[in-house]
Amino acid sequence: MTTYRQPGVVVTDHHFPVPLDHAHPDGEQIEVHGRELVAAGLGDAERDRRPWLLYLEGGPGFGARRFIGRQAWIDRAVREFRVLLLDQRGTGRSTPANRQTLPLRGDAAAQAAYLTHFRADSIVKDAELIRRRLTGGAPWTVLGQSFGGFCAVHYLSTAPEGLERVLITGGLPSLDATADDVYTAAYPRVRRKNDAHFARYPRDAERVRAIAAHLLDHEVTLPGGGLLTVEAFQSLGILLGSGDGTHQLHHLLEGAFVPTPTGPALADAFLEQVQAHLSYAGHPLYAVLHEAIYAQGQGPTAWAAERVRADFPEFDAAAALADGRPVLLTGETVHPWHFTTDPALRPLRETAELLAERDDWTPLYDPEALAANRVPVAAAVYHDDMYVDTAHSLETAAAIRGLRTWVTDEFEHDGVRAGGPRVLDRLLALSRDEL
Repeated sequence: MTTYRQPGVVVTDHHFPVPLDHAHPDGEQIEVHGRELVAAGLGDAERDRRPWLLYLEGGPGFGARRFIGRQAWIDRAVREFRVLLLDQRGTGRSTPANRQTLPLRGDAAAQAAYLTHFRADSIVKDAELIRRRLTGGAPWTVLGQSFGGFCAVHYLSTAPEGLERVLITGGLPSLDATADDVYTAAYPRVRRKNDAHFARYPRDAERVRAIAAHLLDHEVTLPGGGLLTVEAFQSLGILLGSGDGTHQLHHLLEGAFVPTPTGPALADAFLEQVQAHLSYAGHPLYAVLHEAIYAQGQGPTAWAAERVRADFPEFDAAAALADGRPVLLTGETVHPWHFTTDPALRPLRETAELLAERDDWTPLYDPEALAANRVPVAAAVYHDDMYVDTAHSLETAAAIRGLRTWVTDEFEHDGVRAGGPRVLDRLLALSRDEL
């Protein structure tokens, strides 16, 4: 363990050995990292009396956010809890899985087999081992953001004895929707976000058309070696699901072109920013495992987002340009071409193909256990969440006994970041029936 200070908190880094495959606890071990935050100025006895709160980050594939001091919701949390920010297995400092490390496992088939142990079921089993080591067996509070909420619902399904309460922000999954169902619901939401953006920033519709037309006529390489195809450019629409994303997108688009001796060209500054938004170098599992988080024994996912996109021809950029229609941006979807355009993903193309073909994924949620739930649960559901379907979330909320929802249009999907202490305070009050 390493302990140091940041403004208002004492930080301790923990490293936990856990089984790669929890069905074989004496087999290969990997390491999971967690960062503990406690309020500065506590004595040892007072610190040890504090209950624990485990934070599960969104994703999949993202390590826990690196807060500095008491940023965002941390300020509220450390007034009451010892907080553990968990880097879920394969992310951050928890035995990272990426194009550099995965070849150590062997060929693509061996890599795909290895990555079957990196879904919510294994993450929750890691959490349970860690809980028993940290709390002496006492249950803890879990805060799950987005995919972290998916993990929390799995936790409720399989190990409720480890939970004091569960708080979920933008992360109530459908209990039975297939990947096809998820994307069939998603594309119309993304269309609404496009419409809202172009209504707010009317000139951006023409800017998007101009960029798309340029990309159809030119091969554009990003500074890091990625290819900026029309489809890759359209995927910048993922920004439209966050609270300030529409404004970020506008500022990005308005500086897209610069004059050059050979005519207008996409600006270096624009391409640098685009790369930062589109590269999966820092979170490759987000792409590799994204559709697997929806797989529950209903057959292979088989690149569901790509297949379902064909049912929504309004997202075809070339056709939109030909017809004089707005070119629509896309959202949280992963496609086979990502593994061609992005250098961080190219070496993992065959691995991703094997995972897309896999048809024996196990169920992640137990409806009977959730219907009998006795753990206090509160969930923030965002009214028109671009990333997680609101209707699916409310169906799940009704299926979990005792769950209390806060449905709001005040925030987008990243409300726990934007709302900070207020969102956490509201959920804690709901879970304690204090409202």
